[in-house]
Amino acid sequence: MPRVAGTVARGTLERLGLERVRQRGSHVVLRKGPPDAVVGCVVPLHDEFAVGTLAGILRQAGVSAEEFVANR
Repeated sequence: MPRVAGTVARGTLERLGLERVRQRGSHVVLRKGPPDAVVGCVVPLHDEFAVGTLAGILRQAGVSAEEFVANR
């Protein structure tokens, strides 16, 4: 699992089909699918994530680590 910044993670997830729903402070909410979709995640726009934080974000978004790294 790579160590990445929040802006890099957000950009990669957007390329993978998630769209930005809203932002409050340093946290962005992304969603995939129709407006009432339950698949979504919260991405903190911090300088660098801990590996476990990125793993949790990918799990919420329904994206595998391999898919994330391939689209980075």
